[in-house]
Amino acid sequence: MKPGLRIFFAILGGILAGSVINMLIISKGGELIAPPQGVNPEDINSIKTNINLYESKHYVIPFLAHSLGTLVASFAAVKLAIRREQTVSIIIGIWFLIGGITAASMIGTPLLPTMVDLIFAYFPFAWFGLKLAN
Repeated sequence: MKPGLRIFFAILGGILAGSVINMLIISKGGELIAPPQGVNPEDINSIKTNINLYESKHYVIPFLAHSLGTLVASFAAVKLAIRREQTVSIIIGIWFLIGGITAASMIGTPLLPTMVDLIFAYFPFAWFGLKLAN
């Protein structure tokens, strides 16, 4: 397989793997830290309407989902790519960062948890994935 094509499929596979991990953590997270009373964590409109009820503890699960999803995506993509590992890891970080920005703007999360998530979940964990894969 041509190197460029292999890198493309590695990134695609990493994004798929990371997205699965992200969604698994989000969907099962309510069992670890219950959402605020009356909030349906599977319904974005319910979250958006009730975001004012969220406490600091409620942002732990999304942070874990975003950081571990990015970590798995970066690790898988770097392992599959074989070449240009740093570039692959950066692309994964950018992809998941864009997803995080989009989700935060759709939901309207407060500034502090949003900034913590955007600064500490994506590029640092993409870098960890790169280091673990190497």
